[in-house]
Amino acid sequence: MIRSMTAFARQEADTDQGTLSWELRSVNHRYLEIGIRLPEELRAVESAVREKINARLGRGKVDCSCRYRPAAAGAAPVVLDEGNLTRLLDACQAVNARLPEAAALNAMDLLRWPGVVREQEVDTGPLQKSALALLDRALEELVTSREREGEQILGLLTRRCDAMSALVARTRQLLPEIRSALREKLQARLAELDTPADPYRLEQELVFLVQKIDVDEEMDRLGGHIDEVRRVLDTKEPVGRRLDFLMQELNREANTLGSKSAAAETTTISVELKVLIEQMREQVQNVE
Repeated sequence: MIRSMTAFARQEADTDQGTLSWELRSVNHRYLEIGIRLPEELRAVESAVREKINARLGRGKVDCSCRYRPAAAGAAPVVLDEGNLTRLLDACQAVNARLPEAAALNAMDLLRWPGVVREQEVDTGPLQKSALALLDRALEELVTSREREGEQILGLLTRRCDAMSALVARTRQLLPEIRSALREKLQARLAELDTPADPYRLEQELVFLVQKIDVDEEMDRLGGHIDEVRRVLDTKEPVGRRLDFLMQELNREANTLGSKSAAAETTTISVELKVLIEQMREQVQNVE
């Protein structure tokens, strides 16, 4: 099953240490490019995060961000650093002694001073484990979203392959008529001349013209490329680059058909083929 490279996923969970949330965004890109933003408490798991993304995704530009909101401060007791508080009070008293109209000390201002209140240490081990488990859920959601959009792309590509196969079959049916019409046209022009034509020379000219407009080989290659597209679409590994190459090959054969065209019908078919190929190419740009 093919996957799209465009998707979004978000997962959030409450833990004993606070709330964790992951947001994953992916768009089309030639290779797998990963951008990671982590809170300070989870910096140590960046390599593990990158490994998990590499294991699940093949291509795309992926922006991965994690947010951590610690548990409410009121849930834990306020612990003062007595040493820092004493030094701060001594400094305040020294300043007040020199100021005749010093303002009274405010307890809340003292509590806000860095180092007065001891910050609660976070046990990052369980927090990292919870974050990585939540990342697995977010990646699963992202992959599911990419597969869901990939199913839609698969339907579009399959329908256009069917339309191209029908045009190739139509061209094969027209070729004998085009060759016959070319012979009749050449004979009609020769009949307008007063001098009779050499039958052997006439056959040589017909063979030359038929070879010049012969597209049997192009039709064979077009059919083979279409079959290859169908085969690739049934594989499970990332196929975007392979499909992009096949679009180039299909377009080359359609251009050759147009350049060799000796009838309005085949010219029209060449244009219709190139329109279908361009529509497919636009979709393939978003395939993993």
